[in-house]
Amino acid sequence: YQKSLIVYDCTVIFCRRFFTKYDRTVDQMVQAARSGKQNIIEGCMASGTSRGTEIRLLGVARASLEELLEDYHDFLRSKNCELWSNESEQVGYIRKQARGDHESFDTYREFIETRDGSTCANILICLVHQANYLLDQQIRRLEKDFINNGGLRERMYKARSVNRRNDL
Repeated sequence: YQKSLIVYDCTVIFCRRFFTKYDRTVDQMVQAARSGKQNIIEGCMASGTSRGTEIRLLGVARASLEELLEDYHDFLRSKNCELWSNESEQVGYIRKQARGDHESFDTYREFIETRDGSTCANILICLVHQANYLLDQQIRRLEKDFINNGGLRERMYKARSVNRRNDL
């Protein structure tokens, strides 16, 4: 969740800085970032009652962040700016920041508030990739757990069945 919150906060500032107030892209990007963040929260809240719902909502979050990622790519392409390669020094620096013990919005705030649009878009592309990676890991773990242990209904049925057998 923390990474998606950082992406959301940075996206709000990015849009404020690099788009006009009435540009439809602003609403689309902010809503995609918000949807990513909110669906993670909602999915985690559903985890107690439905693993399937949790997995579905995390998938929606992932799709929203993928949509946002494409918006950042469009920004770079439309401005004829370079996309940083995965092996670049800049991407390495952003990855290093992510490994810090206290990564937060403040880790990136100065960059997003002061750097040019190309740099900011590339930073946000890195952050969205990191958020997507974390979501992919979480979804895979939840799917594996669901396959191995079933959902709440299956566990409750099993518990009732055991209880009935013990009562006989």
